[in-house]
Amino acid sequence: MDHTKRPVVEALQTFLASQPVSFHVPGHKHGLLSKLPEDLKTALRYDVTELSGLDDLHAPAEMLSEAQMMLADVYGADQSYFLVNGSTVGNLAMIRTVCTPGDTVLVQRNAHKSVFHALELAAVQAILLTPEWDETTCTAGPVSSATVQEALERYPDAKGVVVTYPTYYGTTGTELQTIVEIAHGRGIPVLVDEAHGAHFIAGDPFPASALRLGADLVVQSAHKTLSAMTQASFLHVNSQLVDVDRLTRTLSMLQTSSPSYLLLASLDDARAMIATYSEDDKQAFLAWRREFIGQLSTIKALEVIETEDPLKILLRQKEASGYTLQLSLEEEGIYTELADERQVLFVLPLLTSAISYPTQPICKAIDLAVQRLQKDVEQTPEKDESVEEKSRKLVITTSSHSKKNTAWVPAESAVGLELAAAIIPYPPGIPLVLSGEQLNPQLIQEICQMMVSGANFQGAVRVNGPTTEFEVLRAQGED
Repeated sequence: MDHTKRPVVEALQTFLASQPVSFHVPGHKHGLLSKLPEDLKTALRYDVTELSGLDDLHAPAEMLSEAQMMLADVYGADQSYFLVNGSTVGNLAMIRTVCTPGDTVLVQRNAHKSVFHALELAAVQAILLTPEWDETTCTAGPVSSATVQEALERYPDAKGVVVTYPTYYGTTGTELQTIVEIAHGRGIPVLVDEAHGAHFIAGDPFPASALRLGADLVVQSAHKTLSAMTQASFLHVNSQLVDVDRLTRTLSMLQTSSPSYLLLASLDDARAMIATYSEDDKQAFLAWRREFIGQLSTIKALEVIETEDPLKILLRQKEASGYTLQLSLEEEGIYTELADERQVLFVLPLLTSAISYPTQPICKAIDLAVQRLQKDVEQTPEKDESVEEKSRKLVITTSSHSKKNTAWVPAESAVGLELAAAIIPYPPGIPLVLSGEQLNPQLIQEICQMMVSGANFQGAVRVNGPTTEFEVLRAQGED
């Protein structure tokens, strides 16, 4: 296939060249009625709908069919889909496709919140798999093959294994292919949230893609590491263990019936970008990366940590938390992907040989941010990484808790109570505590400390004046 072609982009260009007159939705009429800033308004010319010659995402037969076949060809999939509702809808669709209500599925504990939402909506039983601790990034890493093997022996009726590859921090481990082989030996599909790995098919030194390691269903955020617009993702199926017709029907129910052609065009463009990413492009990126890390390494008090994914690096300032470092960087116009208690995460640009990204002014700004930090900032606490049971059940309710069955209680009164909803640091969107789990003193202390340090949370925790409160389930009969 000629992957320099972009069927969606080209069809939109042809359509606009005909100077069409709009008596259809959307109501902005090619941007005419919009009062957005001019540079945003210009893009609205491409914000069209399912008109003659522009195909239909839910019944593709023309340009979208061709574009999705080209996508499958690039990634070596049986079939691939454009997603306009983000990787979230991909995770929802994967689980809904392989599971029916009451089924059991094995799930890596440090999965994205959308995975747990999918489990709740599908009314399935989750068996949580405890990941290994990654010493390099000081975060929860991949799950081990031994953990998966043990869980499948304990829960042989599991309908699927859900793993995250890579983690948000760029860790992959070396055991995904073994996990796939273990699962396939029992006729069980492996579902992979590869949101941060759409670029892996660029080859060494990037990790191998989940599809090439044998995964059955893989979702990727084309907007995270490729050139697509935010909310634009890919979903691939490469398996005899997955009902493709059921997957297609599920996507037609979960995705909007009015998909954005701006997002579809950006997905087409992102596919062309990675499909034509050459060895010269990769070497230019790696040379830029070496120069960037080399300059960062000269900054006093700054530690640079490289991960298994060359597109991710971590920066630490020994006397400050990641939250403090993040704020200082933002004062210099440097915006990071996320911060935690120890570090900040940079997602590097997947540069080509034709695109430059100046390192000297960036590193100068980072140096100023680091030097600004006070030396008496409290040291970040070491996290207790005691090993829990490697696989355990999680009771997930299939409907939202009524507000009359929940209450907000101060932290000192929350010990031993069950959460009414998950507590999710965002980013990265990985639940720290799940709905229905009990709060213990260590968790409460950790969450309160993170809030003091500057972490942002979604879910069942809030600050009410001087008090941190948790939303918990009321006991039966409690007023």
